[in-house]
Amino acid sequence: QVQLVESGGGSVRTGGSLTLSCAASGDTYKTGCMGWFRQAPGKEREGVAYIDRDGYTAYADVVKGRFTISQDNAKNTLYLQMKSLKPEDTAVYYCVAGSGDNCYTLEEYRYRYWGRGTQVTVSS
Repeated sequence: QVQLVESGGGSVRTGGSLTLSCAASGDTYKTGCMGWFRQAPGKEREGVAYIDRDGYTAYADVVKGRFTISQDNAKNTLYLQMKSLKPEDTAVYYCVAGSGDNCYTLEEYRYRYWGRGTQVTVSS
């Protein structure tokens, strides 16, 4: 099993920045694929970004150029640096992990393990 705990959420103004963290524990050697999803009020959950074990990254078009996903393997910690935040970025952000070394996709089925989420609120 793998446990994921997010932190770093909060409230910011439009144009502000936040960095989310996700501490992974348990059988982390099984999960080389990690990422972030989000769910805004009244909307479906969507993939934000993922990172493979070798550091390859991919992003949803709506966050490309503003968000950066990274990982510290020594600390078993995943990060999501968010800049130029917009009100439409308001959502609960979830840390996710999938088995294997490569994610290939931002579809939910790929990710077996999910954190409980952290709230990000961007006000205008």
